[in-house]
Parts: sequence; structure tokens; C-alpha cells
Amino acid sequence: MTSRAPVVIMASSSTKGRLDSLYPIPRVVRLCVVASIHLAFFSLAYLSAFFIRFDFELPQAMWAPMWQGLLAVLCVKMVVFGALKMYQGWWKYVSLHDVIALAHALAICSVLFMALNVFVFAPSSFPRSIYLLDFFLSLVILAGARASLRLLREAAVNRGHTTRPVNLIIAGAGDTGDMLLREISKNGNLRYRAVAFVDDDPYKQGLRINGVPVAGPISALGELVAKHDVEQVIIAMPSASRQQIRQVVETARAAQVSTKILPAVEAILEQDVSLNRLREVSISDLLGREPVKLDVEAIGRFLKGRTVLITGAGGSIGSELCRQVLRFGPRELVMIDSAETPLFFIHRELDASHPGEATVAYVASVCDSDRMRAVFLRHQPDVIIHAAAYKHVPLMEQNPCEAVKNNVVGTQTMADLAAEFKAASFVLISTDKAVNPTSVMGATKRVTEMYIQKLGVSCPETKFCAVRFGNVLGSNGSVVPIFREQIRQGGPITVTDPQMTRYFMTIPEAVQLVLQAAAFKSGGEVFILDMGEPVKIADLARDMVRLSGMNEEDVPIVYTGMRPGEKLFEELTLADEEVDRTSHAKIFIGKSAICDLEPLMNFYEALIAAAFDAQELDVRRLLKALVPTYSHPDISEALLPIEALEQSVVRHI
Repeated sequence: MTSRAPVVIMASSSTKGRLDSLYPIPRVVRLCVVASIHLAFFSLAYLSAFFIRFDFELPQAMWAPMWQGLLAVLCVKMVVFGALKMYQGWWKYVSLHDVIALAHALAICSVLFMALNVFVFAPSSFPRSIYLLDFFLSLVILAGARASLRLLREAAVNRGHTTRPVNLIIAGAGDTGDMLLREISKNGNLRYRAVAFVDDDPYKQGLRINGVPVAGPISALGELVAKHDVEQVIIAMPSASRQQIRQVVETARAAQVSTKILPAVEAILEQDVSLNRLREVSISDLLGREPVKLDVEAIGRFLKGRTVLITGAGGSIGSELCRQVLRFGPRELVMIDSAETPLFFIHRELDASHPGEATVAYVASVCDSDRMRAVFLRHQPDVIIHAAAYKHVPLMEQNPCEAVKNNVVGTQTMADLAAEFKAASFVLISTDKAVNPTSVMGATKRVTEMYIQKLGVSCPETKFCAVRFGNVLGSNGSVVPIFREQIRQGGPITVTDPQMTRYFMTIPEAVQLVLQAAAFKSGGEVFILDMGEPVKIADLARDMVRLSGMNEEDVPIVYTGMRPGEKLFEELTLADEEVDRTSHAKIFIGKSAICDLEPLMNFYEALIAAAFDAQELDVRRLLKALVPTYSHPDISEALLPIEALEQSVVRHI
């Protein structure tokens, strides 16, 4: 079976060019021509109605009423069709909607013609059946002419191509599949031909949609691919489960045909099914997470008309936060990041996508308190979303002092300024690695959660909260882009342990839930996002290999062993943390005893001082003192006598 290059579809621009070449005459002239054709069809329908009514033997007494009525019916129909813009539609794109519009216009014409004939001309012997016959004949002639032109046009397009059409099967015989089939029919120049639908709904099997059969369930896909010489399968099931998508992908792959999918959110929300929205099946599709349902009004009340400051704005989460926040009409969006290049790109993107919106970008470190104070003085932010943090576990194990400076000091700087300037809300982006941490990165994030909870009690004017979630697919430096690059290079894919699992969600889903949780906050909460079921990293790697069209023989998986600070599986809640529901099904509140930092402030201040003094062992010891669940080989109980801790504190305070 031959493979074909991907088809890039730019329907709007190419269509415009074809129309310009087909209709070089002025628009007014074209409308006059179309109106004249309608005039001829109206005359044909009306006169045919008379001859059919009298079995083609028109009595002499009927000739005068017939010609008199012809003038009236033509005047009525030409005026009504002009008023309803019935001369302006493209006949070659005729659909059921156009036929209904024709019937509506002709019904109005029949009523007006009857009224004019009865109350103005008042012929004594005008047959009343003529009104009904004229209506149906006009509808048949006009709809038939339009349909014939469309069929001729499609036949001409097909004759103009010498290449064989690409046979495809549409998985999903619902509304989305129907809309996709119509789009394929309209774009005959693309040489796609739908030969069958597959759908697991038994009530749809055996039916036809616009002439294309629903040939069976998804399990019959392999047989249908061979029977119809299919080269591509398109998944058009917005509500498909992970298992259904996986079944389609694996069956198509076994049959050596490509698979594409319509984005579920666009199909559901926009009802805009276009061929140029088709994309390759991604790993996020196989995770099978449902689209997030948002309380848009609550988020709008939280953000609309407010100045929103986002740190880490150039990162994967931060940049998506910027995109989502602008949807809700903030007064101003202030973006901060220490990396100039990603900040430049997101700022440029937002300027292009939201012209006229007030956006400003600062290249700055959140640890620079003087610089941050200047930003607060200038913009007086109402909402601060703190996404800036170091997140790579192995790297932070090697650089614990930098982890403390950026994660702990940066959070303290921003949170203290939020309290000082009486901002309405402060939202900390946290991580599941803060739960019973085995890494420096996780321990620093747990310290920031504790600090936010402390401010939530002591500074009630500002509503502080933290939002805790797991891994996001496709974020910078995460496992998915790493695996993708390893596959591109031919392998091997490196996985630390065959049993290692992680929670995953997409970047847009995580950001939407962060905004929703922030809109719920009352102060001091740690929100926990529903991450779904944990996924084995090894299974994720295998799925990505299959999606690339290869197998494990082509791209082997190598197990390298766990790295320092890594956990075999992640947890979302602490041992003493109860979970309460919110009004959103995917957002929970972790209810743990708020850790009183006051007795530990000596340790906290010593931790920061040790980080700036580059004393790594003291940093680990003090993290253990602040976060008892933190564990690391370098800070076993033997290394933590009270004297050692006291010495660490004395050295740095």
C-alpha cells in the first residue's frame, strides 16, 4: 500500500482564488444573470402547473387567466427572492439548508400571489390547485437546478484529477462525523473519499449517512481497511474514551494505514469541523481525559477588569496562563520571567492574538525584591499567579542552594509584596512532589506551601492559596518531548524503572483548573487537582513509539535506574491530609493542620542564609527540620542530632 504525504489544507484562501477565476464578471452583472435564470424557471413552473392541471389540454377560457396570473406571479417571486437574497447563494454548495430556504421563500410567494390574485385581479375561474402545483414545481425545478450544478461541478473536479482518490474510513457516525463527511464532499479537489463509517452504537450500524454506510463497530476496522483499500482513518468522536481511541489507532497501525483525529474541544464547543483542523493522534489523546467544564462566570468575576501579574510567564504553564487569562478581559496583564527569549515569544504572540490588550513584560528575577517592589508600585496588581520555580528534580539535587533561592526566596518575595500591597489574591503553583518529598525540589515546594498557609492566616486582606498537581504533557523538559527526541534519533528510550508511574494532564487543562480553583479560594487553602489514573512511564514510552509508526524492535526501551531524589510513584495528599470536595468535580481541598511556621522561623531564616552561603549539607538538614517527611540519604537521622541543627542555625543567623 503506497504512503501519501500529508495534505495541507488552506480551504479559505484557495477557494477564494478559484472563485475569482470562475467569476471574473462584475457582481451586479452576475446577479442579473442569476435573476434572469430564476425568471425563466418561475415561468416554466407556473405554465407547467396549468398544463398539468388540465392534462395538457388547456381550455380556451383558461388562456387569459393564465397570462394574467403569470405577470402577477413573476412580480411577486422576483421581489420576494430579491428581498430574501435568494440570488446570492453559491449553487455548487447547495445543501438541505438551502432547499429549506427555497421552500420558505416559495411559500411566502404562494400566499402573496393568492392574495393578489383574489383581491386585485379576482378572476372568476382561476383554479385553486394551481397555487399548490406552482409551489411544488418551482421547488423541484429550483432545487434540481442547484443540485445538478453541484453534481456537475463535483464530476468536473473528479475528471480533472488523474490521481487515485484517498479512501478513508470515519470512526464515529455522530454529528461530528456527519459534518466531516460534508466537509470532505465540499473539498473534492483534495481527493478524499469516505468509503465507510464505523461506530459501536448498534442502532447506527447498517444505516447510511449521505450515501456512506455505517459498516460496523470499531472492531471491524481491520476488515474494512482491507476490503476498501483504505489509506487513512479519521477519528471523529469528541466523547471517545481512551480505550476507543487506542483501539482505532492500534487497528489502523496493524493495517499499515495512518490515523488522524479532530480535536475534541473544538468539535464540541465550536461546532466547526474543518479538514484543516485534522491532526495526528497525540499521546494526550490516548490518556483519555475529558474536556474541562469551567464555571466561566466565576473565573470572569475573578479576573475581569483586574490587573493580573504572572511570574514564570515564559514557561509552559506560565505562558498558557497568560493565554487563558486574556480570554477573561483583565485590565492589564503583567508578565515576569528571568529568561528573555521565551518571554519575548509569548509577549509577541499575545500582541498578535490580542491587539489592543494591555500587556507588559519584565525580564527580572522574582528573588530581586527591589525590582519586584518597583513592579508592584507601578502596576498595583490585584491578582498574582506565581508560576516561577525550578522544577527539574535531578538538577535541583545537584544545586540545592539555587533551588532554595529561587523557589523559597522567590515565593516569599512575591507573597510578602502581595500582602504589603493588599492584593486581592495570590495563587501559588505547587506540585505533587511537595507531598512526602524525597527531593530538594519537592521539599522547597512544600516549604512554600507552608509559607502561603501562614500568610493566609496572618494577612486576611489577601486571599492566599496554593494549587497542587502533577506532570503536564509536553511542558519544557518533561518526559514527552524527551521521548519524542529519542524516538526521532532512533532510540533508545531511557526509562528509569519499569514500575515507575506518574500523574499526567495537558497544559491547557491544568491551567484552566488553576484558574477555576483560584476563583473558589477563601484563603489559606491548598487545592488539589484530580489527575485521573496514574500512568506507567514505560507504557507511555511504548504508546509514543507506536504513534510514531514503529515498534520496540525499532526503538528499544532501556531502564537506567532511579536517579537521586526520584520517587517510584507520586502522591497527591499528605498522610494527615483529608480531602474535601468543591463545587467542581476535578478540584479538591487538602485539609491538613496548618503548619505553624512561627516556632520554625529560626530554621526558615537559617535555610535561606545557608542557601546564600552555599552550604549544601546545612540546606538539606534545615529542609528536613522544616519538612519532617523529607527524606534523603545525606540527611539520615544520624546526621540530624539536635546539636547539628543548632549549629546549622547558629552558623547562618
